Amino acid sequence: MANAESIRQIARSRAPLSTWLAVVLIFALFGVIVLAIIGPMPRGSDYEETRAKKRIEKLKTVREDAEKALNTYAWIDKNKGVVQIPISRAMELTTAQLAQQKPLPAGPIATPQAQSPAARSSPAPAGSPKPGAVQPAGSPSAPAPAAPVTQPAASPSPAAQASPPAGASPAAASPSPAQSL
Repeated sequence: MANAESIRQIARSRAPLSTWLAVVLIFALFGVIVLAIIGPMPRGSDYEETRAKKRIEKLKTVREDAEKALNTYAWIDKNKGVVQIPISRAMELTTAQLAQQKPLPAGPIATPQAQSPAARSSPAPAGSPKPGAVQPAGSPSAPAPAAPVTQPAASPSPAAQASPPAGASPAAASPSPAQSL
């Protein structure tokens, strides 16, 4: 019996070795099959090369169209008399036109006057809006809409403004933020 027991132990100990050997052989066989299938396939792809050629051709076409649009004369709308001229000629015409115009004088920039510390710390009356608050167009305290202008009109300098009458506080004579806009 001892002999049969030792044979069983040998069989059990050899079974894991044969199992590992079978697994390794299966992986090797799988690797050989993969190499046999993938090996002869071409490595490079023409897809990227053809895409690159198409992109280069498209870029060349776009550049040619832009060059043509910037440097040729053409009708845009013949009925309305709208034409396309070369950009160099357009720059010449524009600079000649601007050279004939005189620049408008700019007036001094009015800076907001600083409020006294007492005026900043006192709370605003209940009916007056907070500075910077948006008022509805129909509200009585909203300023009238101003007409659009291209340049601000010249305003008198702070030194040229009339001094407040005697007995009036300087804060009462200064314009409110809504009036200085």
